[in-house]
Amino acid sequence: METHFSRLVADIKMSWDNMGSVYRGIGTPFANSVRDSKRGEVRARLRAPVMKTWKKLAYSFGSLGAAVPYQAVQTYIIFFYADVMKLPIELVGYTMILYGIWNAINDPLFGYLSDRTRTKWGRRIPYIAGGLIPLVLVFIFLWIPPFGITDGNYIPLFMYFTIMMFLFDGLFTLVILNWTALFPEMYTSLEDRSIVSMWRQLFGNVGLIIGIALAPMIYGKLGWQTMAIIFGIITGISLGISLLGSKEADPSEYEEPLDMLPALKYTLQNKSFMTYVIPYMLIQFTFVMIMAMVPFQAKYVLHIAEEQSTIILGAAFLAVFVALFPWTRYTIKAGPKQAASRAIAFFAIALIPFGLARDFRTGIIGGALVGAGLAGILLLFDTLLIADVIDEDQLRTGRRREGMYFGANALFIRLAISVQALVMSQVLKASGYDPNLPVQPASIVAGIRSLMTVVPIIGLIAAFLVFRMYPLDGNRLAEIRKEIESATKTV
Repeated sequence: METHFSRLVADIKMSWDNMGSVYRGIGTPFANSVRDSKRGEVRARLRAPVMKTWKKLAYSFGSLGAAVPYQAVQTYIIFFYADVMKLPIELVGYTMILYGIWNAINDPLFGYLSDRTRTKWGRRIPYIAGGLIPLVLVFIFLWIPPFGITDGNYIPLFMYFTIMMFLFDGLFTLVILNWTALFPEMYTSLEDRSIVSMWRQLFGNVGLIIGIALAPMIYGKLGWQTMAIIFGIITGISLGISLLGSKEADPSEYEEPLDMLPALKYTLQNKSFMTYVIPYMLIQFTFVMIMAMVPFQAKYVLHIAEEQSTIILGAAFLAVFVALFPWTRYTIKAGPKQAASRAIAFFAIALIPFGLARDFRTGIIGGALVGAGLAGILLLFDTLLIADVIDEDQLRTGRRREGMYFGANALFIRLAISVQALVMSQVLKASGYDPNLPVQPASIVAGIRSLMTVVPIIGLIAAFLVFRMYPLDGNRLAEIRKEIESATKTV
């Protein structure tokens, strides 16, 4: 069995190596850029902005505003429209599929437009500032549907849900993609990236606690609409403060970006990117599945109140806070690849006690274990790894293409979310779930447990195997960082 497995890995690795040879092949813009420049010189030399500590904190504070609305939607929107508003679960799943198709269009498109934007305020900041207020308003109205289900007519509610999800995602992509794309441009050293990434995750974890852990307590006592208004205000203030810590390089230092189709083609042919984004897609599938199932687990398996659900989720995110510091130190010592691999394995193992929890106490223990593994994944996959991929791409193309990479990255992530919604809705339906029943059938417990253990663990195993082929590690990664830092200092 081990021999067959080793051969399988070798065959897959060979196919990726062949893709890498195409990516580096003679005659491509990447090969021409490297051939026309001495090694260690980058045509698109960027003057990395010198950022004071308070600006680093202000920029990182945007993670709070990014996390609160996103996590609230990913965790509770299915539960809200299916279990509270009584929209049939299969229709909720269909909306999420359409939402994924829309994402497949808007993420790389907005990334491409961002890369090509030239204004006196920069190419990212105008989108953040201009889209912030509309994003806040659409998020709030997403939770205040003017239609219910009257005489069995659910079409108006279904249409409203679908349209508002489209608007929310489009604005969220416009704002957060550009805010995220500032990170690798403003911070080029591993030390700066690790520190700012840690701060981003700390603020992001506060957002996770608010958007996920505190949500049941807030909507349980104040209602869903009040929760939406509170979360919307937090989003606006947080991202507004982040603008105070945002700064872009002089647009004249960027070369003209690639056209849309070649840019997308070369992005998807990048071995480093694909061996990063496929595991991240599978991790996102797992994370969103677990979070979306938490309210169903609390109500139909653990039979606990909203306040107790908040405590379980609070234990998970408290563990994230505590574990971020050792994960950061381990990443600096062992390197991002090894740290990320171990974080995936830890997260997969921790899902077993969490998904099989039988009561409030075991739920707290399982939640804490999940949080400890999640900390490493959030730290590495959210910022550090893709920043290295973008740096390598700059050395090959002579261009900074954060927008395209973060757009393509978001494309895969949103597709994972759509697949998650489809799997979740179909398994719940097959398990006998019906929000209109006074008592759910016993079979729903097995369905919920399978969605919290078997399905996500399979996804994490696949993520671990693909990530083994990620090439940016050791001496190769050190050379890339040295050349990037040298380029920013010689301008």
